[in-house]
Amino acid sequence: MTAAPDQPIAVFITAPSKEEASRLADLLVERKLAACVQILPAMESVYRWQGKLERQKEILLIAKTVNSKFAELEREVRAVHSYETPEIVAVPLTALSEPYRQWLEASVTSE
Repeated sequence: MTAAPDQPIAVFITAPSKEEASRLADLLVERKLAACVQILPAMESVYRWQGKLERQKEILLIAKTVNSKFAELEREVRAVHSYETPEIVAVPLTALSEPYRQWLEASVTSE
């Protein structure tokens, strides 16, 4: 089942530093690709990369937007991200307070 264009989503993005996370957050909000981006510091990721087990300190960004903005958000993040394969993962937000939903949708609508 395909999500509706106005389906609110949360997009998880990792970054290697606070500086890069801040630049990404500013870019997404300034371009109305996200209504809000939260930056959570001091996360450790464990993953396999090129056949080797890796551990990396990372910053997690959570961007709130709508489904119709995901493709452009992904393009913009990939264009400036320092990782070869950045994590850009969206999950649907299925229950939101109505005032928050209205604010979110208004914040990512082009005027």
